[in-house]
Amino acid sequence: MQPPKRAVALRYDAQRDVAPRVVAKGSEEVAKAMLRVAEDHDVPILEQRELVDALFHLDVDQVIPPEMYQAVAEILAYIYRYRRA
Repeated sequence: MQPPKRAVALRYDAQRDVAPRVVAKGSEEVAKAMLRVAEDHDVPILEQRELVDALFHLDVDQVIPPEMYQAVAEILAYIYRYRRA
């Protein structure tokens, strides 16, 4: 049996936030809808199941904990490179 498809959306505004924040999350149909909206708005999508599973336990609007900074920093670096290309 395949695990449920999940998605987590993060936002980081260096002017407002001390760290990236979970702004949306969902599984199955909600996750699919999140991915469609992201694609429609040219938002970069990165699949990392282990990180999504860890982030999924956080509440919406919760800032990520320090132990996740490194993993999320790698995602943000990927997004910045993607937007420059």
